[in-house]
Amino acid sequence: MSKYCNRLLPIFLSSLALASSSLFFSPVAHSQSAYPTKPIRLIAPVSAGGGLDNIARAVAERLSKNLGQSVIVDNLSGGGGAIAAITTAKANPDGYTLMIAYVGTHGTNPAVRKLNYDAIKDFTPIGMIGATPNVLIVNPQVPAKTLGEFIAYVKKNPSKLSYGSSGPGTLTHLSMEEFKMATGIFIVHIPYRGIAPAFTDLIGGQTDAMFPGLFAAMPYITTNRVRPLAVTGVKRSPADPSIPTFKELGYPGFEGQQWYGIAGPANMPPAVVAKLNTELNKVLSSPEFADKMSAEALTVLPMNPQQFATYIKDDIARWSKVAKDRHIEIE
Repeated sequence: MSKYCNRLLPIFLSSLALASSSLFFSPVAHSQSAYPTKPIRLIAPVSAGGGLDNIARAVAERLSKNLGQSVIVDNLSGGGGAIAAITTAKANPDGYTLMIAYVGTHGTNPAVRKLNYDAIKDFTPIGMIGATPNVLIVNPQVPAKTLGEFIAYVKKNPSKLSYGSSGPGTLTHLSMEEFKMATGIFIVHIPYRGIAPAFTDLIGGQTDAMFPGLFAAMPYITTNRVRPLAVTGVKRSPADPSIPTFKELGYPGFEGQQWYGIAGPANMPPAVVAKLNTELNKVLSSPEFADKMSAEALTVLPMNPQQFATYIKDDIARWSKVAKDRHIEIE
């Protein structure tokens, strides 16, 4: 009997090892290790054309090469990015539906609106792409060539000056309100339906100032149609190093930026998230890609998923405080 058992023991152990290996190499584990095996949908929460769409397509093109699968940009505008965010949040968390998460969908909107999605709980942060600082600009007819002169001029003319924004609760609105709190000035808010008409009226002299992203403002700055006074961030932007930061002018804490990253639905497989983050950061490390983004006033900011998650939480907290202090809530 013992000899019989001795002969069966190796067979039993071999079968046990085979069973264990089959569990380890389950279809789910294999699908994650082989990811991606089909095209990836990258939702851009804007219409085709413009800065965010350009960034999405530049990243998608290079990710496609790195991953060996097509990354297809799907423009899904509406609701200030809410439609794209909800669509992403409800998608299968298998890594085949992602979105460009940006300051609107995962920063300012959660601070001022009641949304049908939770910008933190409903998403898996994958990685940051980059950011462009905000810049305080004025119409050239405003008799102020420096930040200090502008503050003094507004204080001497309370309620007589106005600033435009791309809409209530947007970054262009909240940034100026943050500036008003820090300096004690009063300047009337004129909201527009988008950044283009806001620029039109600023250049035409219907408004006096604005606080857009540097990326959007550069064409007007380089042609002297607006005058830049200061940029947000911890250091001057390579896009225009002549513009001083608020910090060096005596106003620290102005670090809000127009940022862009990639996120997916909550509960994505860690292995898939890690692979996407690795390949995204490879794209960002390319000098050619960094130069392309720099030409558009965007500085690449590689982050791991945990760092990006922290950045999103901090940004929501920043703008939530401004919204609360200024009593800003958008229905």
